Amino acid sequence: MMAPTMTGHAKGESVMAQQMPVSGAVGGEKMAAPLRNDSPATSIHVERARRELLRAAMDAVEEWVVVVDAQGGIQFLNAPYAEFLGVEASEVLGRDVSEVIENTRMHEVLESGRAELAQLQLIRGHHMIAHRYPIFRDGELIGAIGSVLYHDTWEWRQVNAQVQALEAEVDYYRQALETPNGARWQLSDIIGDSPAMRELASKVRKIAPGGASVLIRGESGTGKELYAHALHRSSARAKGPFIKLNCAAIPEALLEAELFGYEEGAFTGARRGGKPGKFQLADGGTLFLDEVGDMPLAMQAKLLRVLQDREVEAVGATRLVTVDVRVIAATHRPLEALVESGEFREDLFYRINVVPLQVPPLRERRDDLPTLATHLLSRLARRSGRRPPILSETALERLCAHHWPGNVRELENVLEAAFYLGGSHIQPTDLPDAIGARHDDARHADARRTELSTPPSDSDVLAASDTPVATGSLREAMAQTERRLIEAALSAANGNRTRAARQLGIAKSSLYEKLNRHGLLAETP
Repeated sequence: MMAPTMTGHAKGESVMAQQMPVSGAVGGEKMAAPLRNDSPATSIHVERARRELLRAAMDAVEEWVVVVDAQGGIQFLNAPYAEFLGVEASEVLGRDVSEVIENTRMHEVLESGRAELAQLQLIRGHHMIAHRYPIFRDGELIGAIGSVLYHDTWEWRQVNAQVQALEAEVDYYRQALETPNGARWQLSDIIGDSPAMRELASKVRKIAPGGASVLIRGESGTGKELYAHALHRSSARAKGPFIKLNCAAIPEALLEAELFGYEEGAFTGARRGGKPGKFQLADGGTLFLDEVGDMPLAMQAKLLRVLQDREVEAVGATRLVTVDVRVIAATHRPLEALVESGEFREDLFYRINVVPLQVPPLRERRDDLPTLATHLLSRLARRSGRRPPILSETALERLCAHHWPGNVRELENVLEAAFYLGGSHIQPTDLPDAIGARHDDARHADARRTELSTPPSDSDVLAASDTPVATGSLREAMAQTERRLIEAALSAANGNRTRAARQLGIAKSSLYEKLNRHGLLAETP
């Protein structure tokens, strides 16, 4: 029968402990009172009694314990462990531990001087979970202690499931208390201390208190939604609702009903009593329209009217309802190119792009990668009930060398795979083969040169490519060169962006992104 498991607190942290009475004999008598230094017994008798008390205590616990000296000889084996092994504890004293306990790693701990925690060990056909610790005295290794905490993996799974269930319950109630309006994250939750991230955080603090519409732009996986949450929680509407809608995830036929709601009987299958739309639900708060660039044209016109008039008409309704909603939109698509191609309304673009925010990709803030990796690994450890693994320097170097087209989302997936494939230390071999390969930078550099190169027939662009590069970091030099190439291509094409993109060998949407990044949109027709 297992000892009862109790929960408590130590140094501010929740702990689980087992409580068990100690029964045994000291000097042939029942242990009924604590031993005291002022007892009439001599000091040698007191010391002997203490040792007997310690042995009785070690024999009383269900954990199996073995202690070895620096040479691996057994100096102590508690009764439960000896009973399982089928030996007498007194008869194995001094014997090499490998002769008594199969698959032991006590010698490895003695050689390395490092502890091994929660390691699987097969003993007599049973998979058990064991801890092993080196013992030091005055800086010198004098032995090691090993304990079998769980006698089979079923016991471990039982306890682990209990802990995870409790943590999930605590997290649920904590989130319910912290985010009653739907906004989970605030600005302090966003990991990043690079100059680009500090500048972005400063801009968020400035614009959050106001009610102006915000357009958050950035590549997929950069964390645009986090900034939408942070804007809401830093605004005067923080106590109001925060409602989200992914415009790309809702079929066109249902998008109007999702946005503006519907009345009872508005269409076949309509819910009795109708249903409020996202605008009605967000009244007094914030509506976050993710992937707004994927919204159909017909719906764009209706959205524009709501933003202008602050009035919503539900499907099947005969009256308008006034709403007070701040709209935050996000997209990874080049809206300027979509406007020029007729896929996005120009008037809606100006309505939602009152205050633009640009979230930098991960490859432009590599200084944040170590902190991000540590944070993500710690979060995975909390979810799985494991200790956070340590990311080796060589593994971190490989991560920093990767281009990260999927940004933070890709980093999270890579680290999750390494978390389960690796051990307590994540090595380069635990990472996917594509991460940080030596040819990675060269491949992207070639792609970059191809993207920036121009047809040989265009003398103006070729002349620009021969222009000396300004001094500074490699990133700054590449950015300056790219800007000059774009300017030369636009000049050669007489300002025609389509021809300029063709000369540069890139897509028109890519050209718009680069024009926006270099601040050239306003300078070109």
